[in-house]
Amino acid sequence: MQMGLIGLGKMGGNMRDRLKAAGHDIVGYDTNPEISDAKDLADLVSKLDAPRTVWVMVPAGKITQSVIDELAELLSEGDLVVDGGNSKFTDDAAHAEMLKEKGIEFVDCGVSGGIWGKDNGYGLMCGGEDKNVERLMPIFDALRPEGPREEGFVHAGAVGAGHYAKMVHNGIEYGMMHAYAEGWELLEAKDIVTDVEGCFRAWSRGTVVRSWLLDLMVKALEETPHLEGISEYSTDSGEGRWTLEEAINLAVPMPVLASALFARFTSRQENSPQMQAVAALRGQFGGHEVMKFGQEPYRKAKEGQAEVSPAAEKKDTSGQATPGASASDN
Repeated sequence: MQMGLIGLGKMGGNMRDRLKAAGHDIVGYDTNPEISDAKDLADLVSKLDAPRTVWVMVPAGKITQSVIDELAELLSEGDLVVDGGNSKFTDDAAHAEMLKEKGIEFVDCGVSGGIWGKDNGYGLMCGGEDKNVERLMPIFDALRPEGPREEGFVHAGAVGAGHYAKMVHNGIEYGMMHAYAEGWELLEAKDIVTDVEGCFRAWSRGTVVRSWLLDLMVKALEETPHLEGISEYSTDSGEGRWTLEEAINLAVPMPVLASALFARFTSRQENSPQMQAVAALRGQFGGHEVMKFGQEPYRKAKEGQAEVSPAAEKKDTSGQATPGASASDN
């Protein structure tokens, strides 16, 4: 099958390779001319036979919007656009409606598999009309993992359902990652445990917590046994936020996702303004010592209690600008 693929980054580039290996005729476009098969979108469209199929694999938001807007002017009636990026599901209906006015079909597809998908295949969750999904099945079958179709692919429902399913998938992923991270710190903190990596590796077969994420945790610990030098700073793609927004709108309790997402926010703060307020309040109602930046005494822990996790580095903000601190405190 012939298809245009827009966006040849870490995901898109590997997807092109996997599709070509399966015998498909893929014409790729990227802003990097060294890896692109076309000089621009107009050139890409000109290289495709009608009715055309074009898969968009670029960052969600303004970039995806600009690409789809341009394709709407370049494509013809009967052509089909697939948004395979991490777009918000609410954008899909608008894209489908805009393209439909020109007779252009639309399918949204959530794609999971990261940098490993080229060899292992991608988990695919799509939304759209039956006829359009069926038209794309040769592409979906080439991209998904080997084995039963239903174990790597789902037509989740109407337009938007694919990205909605991918959004929830990523929300679950947040919680799983954080659970492994909490377990890792507790193992690292206990002096009688001398092989933390071995514990994770032992869980990778036959246990109820085994998963691909666990395999990746083992790989990370192989490369850096105690994760030395790795910054705690963690970003989020936005899908965790969207999942939590939906949970609030539909009154679905999701405390695990909320905790994991907020932990990522905390990781970006050099010093927590919230905990500054807690420290100040403890000083007001109980006369407890209110510590200043760089003067934290880190007292000896009370009997049976740790003041700081043995797996963690004690905070040292001396001489550093700290969010929430006054100029005299920095």
